[in-house]
Amino acid sequence: MTAPRTAPRTAPRTVPRTAPRTALRRASALALALTACLAAAPAAAAAPATAAPATASGGLDRYHHQRLDWYRCAQGPDDADGRALDAAGARCADVRVPLDHTDPAGRSITVAISRLKATDTRHRIGSLLINPGGPGNSGLATGLLVRPAMGESGARYDLIGLDPRFTGRSTPLDCGLSHGPGLPSAGPTRAGFERRKAEAEATADACRATSAALLPHVTTRNTARDIDVVRAALGERRISYLGYSYGTYLGTVYTQLFPGRQDRVVLDSALDPRRYNPRLMRGTEDANERALDGWADWTAARHDTYALGRTRARVLTTVGDVLAAAARTPLTLGTGPDTFRLDDSQVPALVFTALGSDTDGARAALAEQVSLLARAAEGRPTVLPPAVAALLRTGFTPAGSPGASAQTAILCGDAPAPRDPEQYWRDIEAARAAHPLFGPMTENITPCAFWDRPREEPTEVRRDVPALIVAATGDPRTPYTGAAALHALLPSSRLLTLAGAVQHADYAVYGNACVDTAVNAYLATGRLPARDLTCAT
Repeated sequence: MTAPRTAPRTAPRTVPRTAPRTALRRASALALALTACLAAAPAAAAAPATAAPATASGGLDRYHHQRLDWYRCAQGPDDADGRALDAAGARCADVRVPLDHTDPAGRSITVAISRLKATDTRHRIGSLLINPGGPGNSGLATGLLVRPAMGESGARYDLIGLDPRFTGRSTPLDCGLSHGPGLPSAGPTRAGFERRKAEAEATADACRATSAALLPHVTTRNTARDIDVVRAALGERRISYLGYSYGTYLGTVYTQLFPGRQDRVVLDSALDPRRYNPRLMRGTEDANERALDGWADWTAARHDTYALGRTRARVLTTVGDVLAAAARTPLTLGTGPDTFRLDDSQVPALVFTALGSDTDGARAALAEQVSLLARAAEGRPTVLPPAVAALLRTGFTPAGSPGASAQTAILCGDAPAPRDPEQYWRDIEAARAAHPLFGPMTENITPCAFWDRPREEPTEVRRDVPALIVAATGDPRTPYTGAAALHALLPSSRLLTLAGAVQHADYAVYGNACVDTAVNAYLATGRLPARDLTCAT
């Protein structure tokens, strides 16, 4: 794997890190962390695609030239994202796309988009489509996250939010699952692994029973094809793209399927497309252990606030004690309708979810959650803050079924997974000694072991693209090595490194002025930096 090129002394001016600027940013960063796409173990070598989309002249004309009906985004008084979009002046529309791009005359579905129009129309650059990651996350309101950080260049773009096919407000996919996109651990015993295996097989069976006609078409390649329909329906010859996390893979796939139709491309918290497969978290254990150690140091210095221990070792022991208690009997958190019972398959996911950032806000959120878990482990009652209750509801109850259904279908539809359950168990046992908290989760079996084989092979990167790749050296979700590898695959790209940060999603999220300035300069001018750059925290 090629290392990134050395940054010059003329890198942009650096400033101290600040916390994300708004509550919306913090919420969006949390959503990124919950279902973050992670660089993984190498997938099998990809063969050329077995299917290709029809061209506009071959049947997509009616989609490319469709008339979009724009409407107010809010869908009721409880639709916070819709109300925020309306308040900002955005409008929403439903774009028709083929279910099967090789059969454009067949069934169609819709993908929902939002548009926050450029205000500097005299100097308008074009449309910038933004994907927040996932897979399976709604992107409709992501423009509200990004525009405040864009400065003057933000006024020159139409910012396009997208709910990819079968997510959010787009044509739905819901397998009727009893859980959301939580990341289950196999736990410490073979019995726990057998339960997770049964749950994974039941999930695959449920999706096959409820959504068999849709599943073959729930793929990243088809989402990329949808993006090109959106581009054409917006009347754009080329479209700019900003993707975070899994969104970097989606953006890379788009550039390979539709060369020349992209304008400016920013890939933030990038992964190596050659390592994209359903076992996404393999290889992230060390980065997450370091992030956990950093959080434990931070928390130990605030023992008087959180009472979790005055040293790193003591804080980590508290986490271990919580996990051991959950293995004996599920922990009860909350009261009334917001009562949750978490076992040792769910507690690691809750800790993992909160390790995506080293900002004070993110670390405080994890400390508060572990304090609640510690109270529950001692049998004491807990009252859940609304944000924690919402996180647990989305991750571990049927309320999260649509997100889990879409995420699972995309991952399993993109690339094949090992079929033999014993391979997963061997991998869990091999990882357990070095990584007792995260190993049984990152190596765990998934529904993809029981899924039908994907119709298409994964996308190979064969075309160079002049993109700006942004990455933090301590990213625990998509490790920095993935960004460096993508940079090597795209020789015309530039790598913007945020050095020393434990952060997933950098531009417009972390609050680093150096990163924001460099990305904004590229978006404004279309000129990549002359060489790779490094920003300090």
